[in-house]
Amino acid sequence: MTTTVLISGAGIAGPALAFWLRKRGFAPTVVERAPALREGGSAVDFRGEQMALLERMGILEDIRAKETAMGAQVIVDVRGKKVAQMPSVFFSGEVEIERGDLTRILYDHTKDDVEYVFGEWITGLEEVADGVDVCFAHGESRRFDLVVGADGLHSGVRRLTFGEEERFRTDLGFHAAGFTVPNHLGLDHLGQICSVPGRTVMVASGRDSSALNVSLVFASESLEVRRRDGDAQKKILVERYADFGWEAPKLLEGLGDVDALYFDSLSQIHLDKWSQGRVVLLGDAAWCAGPGGSGTGLAMMGAYVLAGELAAAQGDHEVAFARYEEKLRGPVKVSQKQAAGIGTFLAPKTRFMVGYRNFLYRVLGSRPMTKVFTWITSRAANAATLESYDAPVVARG
Repeated sequence: MTTTVLISGAGIAGPALAFWLRKRGFAPTVVERAPALREGGSAVDFRGEQMALLERMGILEDIRAKETAMGAQVIVDVRGKKVAQMPSVFFSGEVEIERGDLTRILYDHTKDDVEYVFGEWITGLEEVADGVDVCFAHGESRRFDLVVGADGLHSGVRRLTFGEEERFRTDLGFHAAGFTVPNHLGLDHLGQICSVPGRTVMVASGRDSSALNVSLVFASESLEVRRRDGDAQKKILVERYADFGWEAPKLLEGLGDVDALYFDSLSQIHLDKWSQGRVVLLGDAAWCAGPGGSGTGLAMMGAYVLAGELAAAQGDHEVAFARYEEKLRGPVKVSQKQAAGIGTFLAPKTRFMVGYRNFLYRVLGSRPMTKVFTWITSRAANAATLESYDAPVVARG
């Protein structure tokens, strides 16, 4: 009997794991709380060793066909005056794509032989001798051989298996928001960044010249706002950026018409172990690093390793989970260390630090610093090497 694997989360890590599991003879099912694939979202980039992974998956050309092709990022002051410029490789890597486009590519490459269940989520897990009995919010209970939580920072699988999120989440003292408005600035494959103490606005327009992707990062302690209360989140953003200046007033006007708003803390997840019995965590659910930690590429690399180790162990989850964790712990440590100070860099808290950050941008953006700069931005991406696994095997439960 083929080993069945339930994956919670149809973002990026989940479908990437389903891709490799199916190729190695497993029977994956992906369950996703959203009623459909999530469209749009912030851009994610790949570089270094991660490019080889995309080639091995056979999706690199699909990604290039949808890449943002972003150019430079221009740092401006509140008067709109240019103070520095960063080459595209700093923010966009070797190839960059919007999260929703990447999700669609992974889905299209797996939908024909992977079961997807949308509008559903896990409400209970009970391990038994030969599997895990899973309760769902709407559907009937089912038994799977293995369960994978690839459901992000606020993982429900992690909560059910290891306990409440607060035990493992470390907040970095910043919040981030993202949304899309019409491109009234006329940016063409170009980005702009403006900062005042403790607050930053980033705008960019890539493949879709009619849309302006807006990212806000601001210093903040924990906020009392429900994750799915978009109106309350918009109110916080309006209050925080009311006196920002520059293009903020126009952007805030457009916020009222936004349906898809991303709003969350910059946080990391630290767990002593990523698995318990037949349940294992992947990506942000296991090790969320935050922006700047090459998290998307690392999650996809983790999916490759997890599937490969399960196949190599012929479905022996205890052996496979241990090997998976052994190989990913080092790269995750590098990723989390690199991302730990990103909030302070994106939204410096004092006027002096804003000026110093802009000075660093000018230095790093200069031609003589190109190689050093590329090395700095590729450390997390190259921390996990792409190993070779044996040919696909039929996994037995």
